[in-house]
Amino acid sequence: RTRALLQQLPPQDCDERYCSGLAEEERRQLRAFSARRRREALGQGLACPVPGPCHGCPCKKCGRRLNKGDLGISASRMGNQFWHPSCFSCHFCHQPLVDLIYFQQEGRIYCGRHHAELFRPRCASCDQLIFMEECIEAEGRRWHLEHFCCLECDAPLCGQRYVMRSGRPCCCGCFNTFFAEPCQTCGDPIGADSEEATHQGLHWHARAACFCCSRCRKPLRGQPLTSRRGRLFCSETCSLGRDVSSNTSDSSDSAFASAPSPDS
Repeated sequence: RTRALLQQLPPQDCDERYCSGLAEEERRQLRAFSARRRREALGQGLACPVPGPCHGCPCKKCGRRLNKGDLGISASRMGNQFWHPSCFSCHFCHQPLVDLIYFQQEGRIYCGRHHAELFRPRCASCDQLIFMEECIEAEGRRWHLEHFCCLECDAPLCGQRYVMRSGRPCCCGCFNTFFAEPCQTCGDPIGADSEEATHQGLHWHARAACFCCSRCRKPLRGQPLTSRRGRLFCSETCSLGRDVSSNTSDSSDSAFASAPSPDS
């Protein structure tokens, strides 16, 4: 319950004591933002039997009727409407609202986290709302300028090239050192600046010298291929020429070449 409350009602969204490094203007904006939300949108649902005058009324979310005496949830800010207890959930994340605490906006109910994000972006690093005029936007997420840093070395990446790794930015140097896959042909890491070809979970540089038939060296990018024991061949003939004891190949597919890395 405590974890759910912290997720749905982040304390940093309403109390500057939980926000480190805010400038005075940002603190002022946070106080005003929090006060306006409490005044205009915050409420707590009430669990009670559906009264007689509301017999047969539809649940606000699912539309199924609620009969007199059924347990329902009412929300004072939402007028004379009821929800099934399991339907009283955030419109965005669909999680049941812990302790029935909700925020309303345009006839919909939200948890505190997603209601706040209707109005302010949230930093993907510190999880605080962003009140600065400028921020970084990348991969559909936003960061404070000073928080857009490499996940390994913490080097600032504003204006720099980077690779996304598990949803977080990584500088090219750290990517090459810690995450680059080795090429099956030459053994060198496939760096952030290199195109990569993949097949059955194995990796190659997409250049002709590496991603090619193991027997005749024909480039395979964009071409049909067959594979045996991690080796690539352009045809069944080349495959049998390397290992005449086998009549069939393990698989046949088309070459797939990706951008510099799967997450970049």
